[in-house]
Amino acid sequence: MTNKIIAVQGNNLNKLNPITDTSIFLAKSGQIRGYKIFYYEPENLSIKNKKVFANGSFIKINYSRKKFFKIIKKAYIDLSKVKFILVRQDPPFNLEYISTTYILDTLKNKVRIINNPTSIRNISEKLYSMKFIQFMPDTMFTKKIEDILYFYKKYKKVILKPIHSYSGNDIIFINNKLSIKVISNFIKKHGHIMVQKFLPKIKYGDKRVFIINGKICGCISRVPKPGSILSNMSKGAKPKLIKLTQKEIKISKIIAKDLVKKDIYFAGIDFIDQKLNGDINVTSPTGLKTLYDLSNINLADYFWKGLKA
Repeated sequence: MTNKIIAVQGNNLNKLNPITDTSIFLAKSGQIRGYKIFYYEPENLSIKNKKVFANGSFIKINYSRKKFFKIIKKAYIDLSKVKFILVRQDPPFNLEYISTTYILDTLKNKVRIINNPTSIRNISEKLYSMKFIQFMPDTMFTKKIEDILYFYKKYKKVILKPIHSYSGNDIIFINNKLSIKVISNFIKKHGHIMVQKFLPKIKYGDKRVFIINGKICGCISRVPKPGSILSNMSKGAKPKLIKLTQKEIKISKIIAKDLVKKDIYFAGIDFIDQKLNGDINVTSPTGLKTLYDLSNINLADYFWKGLKA
């Protein structure tokens, strides 16, 4: 019986938005395929007697209800008995995040974990992009103020991003006056940061490319709300259907090939003006539910078929 369980390691269920949430979309597809869904938060992992346990709930997902999930029963289960584990919590990439990957490492020879916990620990979603920096706008990683001053003088408009954050959080756009105090506080808070030439065509939207099992499976564009430079839907961006250019397809294939080598089954990569923006999402890529709503293309179904679920 337990072999027909999909365990989802994610954020607080009550804080998820079922209209856009990919974790719930994947879980619902698994539920349709006859699996029971066990949902738990990373903090509820434990190792006892050399076994990994999670404290969570079996849930039933129903999009037609106001509350999209119903708790069937609370449970404390041995995760080695489930069929699949989906690692779907949001970063930040911190020591707690790293600890959970080490815990899940002990299971990966017994249970298929998507994505491989060793791989997501070793791939910093922004620093990993250094491998493909030739496809990006001019970018550097630093914590030296003089480097940032030089970069700003060269480009006048620059973006500062924390390396280990997510969803557009804490991003700074410098387009007028550079404040040494602001930069200093930013570095003090985040350590090494990503500094990138601003691409003005972001106002027309980015492109989120979905890569499943090494294949380019589709994409959407996300257009920032007026006055914003952030293409994250959580920050008010609006999605639309779009096609990839030949240049974007070529770059995506190169990255997809490398991701397969690293045992990354599901990833999302982003382009702005045909340039890789440096966020290669391997922990909890989003957008599958949005693509389905826009096009009726169900990549959650493709996701599970690739795993022979």
